[in-house]
Amino acid sequence: MKNPVTVASGTFGYGEEYAELFDISRLGAITVKGIRKEPCDGNPTPRIHEVPGGMLNAIGLQGPGASGFVENYLPFLRAKNVPVIVNIWGTSVEGYAETAAELGGAEGVSALEINVSCPNVKHGGASFGGDPKSVAAVVAAVREKVSPAMTLIAKLAPNVPDIKPFVRAAEDAGTDALAISNTIPAMAIDIEKRCPALANTVGGLSGAAIHPAAVKLVWDAAGVAKVPVIGMGGIFTPQDAIEFLCAGATAVAVGTANFIDPTTPLKVIEGIADYMTKHGFENVADIKIR
Repeated sequence: MKNPVTVASGTFGYGEEYAELFDISRLGAITVKGIRKEPCDGNPTPRIHEVPGGMLNAIGLQGPGASGFVENYLPFLRAKNVPVIVNIWGTSVEGYAETAAELGGAEGVSALEINVSCPNVKHGGASFGGDPKSVAAVVAAVREKVSPAMTLIAKLAPNVPDIKPFVRAAEDAGTDALAISNTIPAMAIDIEKRCPALANTVGGLSGAAIHPAAVKLVWDAAGVAKVPVIGMGGIFTPQDAIEFLCAGATAVAVGTANFIDPTTPLKVIEGIADYMTKHGFENVADIKIR
């Protein structure tokens, strides 16, 4: 990464959407929306709902598929001279591996972020991210399909009793870094219509409401991790990002704030730099407090 700030997958489209608003090459990296091998239409609407302190989304990982991304979006990103992290997903271990095989060799892809919060259709729909063995199986399958030089980032699920076994499982299977964490499963009900606010019933909660929980997850993970951690969850200010760095992250991702103020990542970059100057830190890793 060019600096310690990227954007969270699903909040920045494929980069083009924000390129009209600021110079996206100033980002440390661009993390694009989730991609699987085949195109996906996502969930029916409504699939976004605002709540106090954040938002619920159940987009359903809508996307153009691996080949569609490479053909229609990657050329634009290659021209921006910024590392590109592609979030990948699947509904089976084989699905992850196939997607990784197609994207891992594409010119301009710097890293694959493995979203293990998806349902495993071969095992009753339980999330891969809820079982350390499943996490390890997915990461290992992806590792086998890409070059040893390709950076893998395992994006872990937050709704687990203890994140540390998942950190170890992902590391043992070959991940190079960790992204912590994904959205928290949640729902809202429209009391006038007397039905769930989202067509999918359940969505992922993001925004300021989850920030303290995300900081705790990063603290727990960084305490045992041997690989770098990218912290995310409710970053709206440089101070929010610096909390993650204190907790042990070496990079951060801005998510929901992009929908409110698209320049938030730039403000976070500048704020971290100012903080380091003020406190005499030469490396972002020096900010951690243990």
